[in-house]
Amino acid sequence: MQVIELSVKKSFEQKINSHKFLAGGLVGCTILSPMCCLSVAYSVPTAIPAKTSDTKQTYIPRKITGKNTVSTKGIINTNLQCSQREMHKGKCSFGRHTLQVSPPKTQSSFSIAEFSPSGESSNSPLSLETQLIDNNEVPKFEPVAPQPSVDQLLDVQPTDWAYQALKALVERYGVISGYTDNTFRGARSVTRYEFASALLATLDNLDRLTGDISEEFLKSDAVVVRRLQREFAQDLQELRLRKYLMEQRANRLQAQQFSPTTKLQGQSIFALTDGSQASSTVISRTRLNLNTSFQGKDLLVTQLEFGNNGTDAIAKSQQENLNLLGTDGLIANGGGLDIVGVESGVRLRRLYYSFRPARDVEMVVGAKMSPRDFIDRNSYANNEGVDFSSSFFLNNPLIVQNQIDGAGGAGVAIVWHPDNSKLFWRSLYIAADADKTNGNNNGGLFGDRYQASMEVEYLVSNNFSLKLQYTNALINNTDINAFGVNAEYALNQNTGIFTRLGFGSYQGFNTAIGEDLDLHPVTWAVGVGFRNLFIPGSVAGMAVGQPFVTNGLGNGTQTNFEVFYNLSLKENFSITPTFSLVTNPDNDRTQDTIWQTTLRTVISF
Repeated sequence: MQVIELSVKKSFEQKINSHKFLAGGLVGCTILSPMCCLSVAYSVPTAIPAKTSDTKQTYIPRKITGKNTVSTKGIINTNLQCSQREMHKGKCSFGRHTLQVSPPKTQSSFSIAEFSPSGESSNSPLSLETQLIDNNEVPKFEPVAPQPSVDQLLDVQPTDWAYQALKALVERYGVISGYTDNTFRGARSVTRYEFASALLATLDNLDRLTGDISEEFLKSDAVVVRRLQREFAQDLQELRLRKYLMEQRANRLQAQQFSPTTKLQGQSIFALTDGSQASSTVISRTRLNLNTSFQGKDLLVTQLEFGNNGTDAIAKSQQENLNLLGTDGLIANGGGLDIVGVESGVRLRRLYYSFRPARDVEMVVGAKMSPRDFIDRNSYANNEGVDFSSSFFLNNPLIVQNQIDGAGGAGVAIVWHPDNSKLFWRSLYIAADADKTNGNNNGGLFGDRYQASMEVEYLVSNNFSLKLQYTNALINNTDINAFGVNAEYALNQNTGIFTRLGFGSYQGFNTAIGEDLDLHPVTWAVGVGFRNLFIPGSVAGMAVGQPFVTNGLGNGTQTNFEVFYNLSLKENFSITPTFSLVTNPDNDRTQDTIWQTTLRTVISF
């Protein structure tokens, strides 16, 4: 008996990861589980035969499920009158119904939990599936086939640490056994179904055995149980307190939640900037996201945005010229801080609904969508609140058109990811002026301005991702066709490199700048990203690139450079010092080089 006690105590200190633990700790778990005062939602109800004074049996059939919450709806708790003679005849009366039962072989028959190789557990003869009995269906009891004893199990040795406990559970209590091929498979993990089945068998047989405690081994086990109750008394008290506090917290969260279907998320960015030929400024931008799900697999996104219409040194210099390559540039996005120019009034920034018409297909439709939400994403350069602040390093200026992305528009996006595939296919169509009906090919869903894009991503390996892209757009009467490449490679867990490349053509008379364009621009950017650099949780990076390399626009080539270090002070609070440098702004060599420092503060809620 001492060996069993040690096995039970040892089992409490280990995780449920094998059949050997189940053998060593099942009896202790059975005795201690009622003491935890678990509610119905966390209990494992079973069909327990209870003895009555007139030797009749009362069966309470309940349903065992593999979920955390066990429903008690439909539980039948009715006096089922069966005499011993009726039991041996195999019939019991239940109102106007008759139950067919298998007569017990002996007074001391056991309820045995049998494990199947697939992980499912077969029901005990005493456990009934919960069903409301009608005129045509009655529960049936099937006898259990003979099970191999411990000595017959080929993979169980007397030297195993749980051998004595297993032997007692099989031969003394009869609540667990091996497979029909004379194996126990003690190293295999136990499923929740198997544990529930074994626990049910233990409860069944303990109820039967406690009716006759005259046997010597039961007296010895009772001593062990009382000793365990005293030893774990403090732990059980702490468990009851923790359960109570968790229930109180769950009730409070449920009562105070914003909405049962909608989650509110927000982000505020404040940037203190200083740079050449510009005064120090403070720029702010706040976004509120309302994410609503009606079915669990769909999502309605509503985003509101407002700021202080602030600007930085780079934007100031570009706006003093034609603003061809500024953050809100007329030709492409090659500017400074991405958060500049957000007006103080609240505006609708995003409004779209995503759902899955098929298991491997996601579709998005909406009145306010931005291309950057669906294509040209990158692990090291894609979030102005975490990594790079410059708009140029966040997206390829030829693939994500500035005039469409900044304003947003109505459209549709589709993402296709075949099961067990390394391939992703994304496409979108967004019209920035879908709400306007100016005529003459201006405005409307298919008029000027629109963007149609396609992206194919292939995960070459766990460290290497490659995206091939194409964009067709009509913006300010200019036809745009562009091809792009987006690649990233993780050198190790904390370091990676990335690049964006693109080339295209701009054809037609551009109404925004009043020039006839025949351009074949090239864009490129390369950079490196770091994680946990010097301080755990930090993010850092540096990048260099040229947003619009062409001979037909300006007399120079703009070059951008940025380095940043993001330090997370708390889970929802971070500060990021940034240094930016721009030469030949707006492809104009007569413009002075612009340098800029920024201290970015991000608060998420």
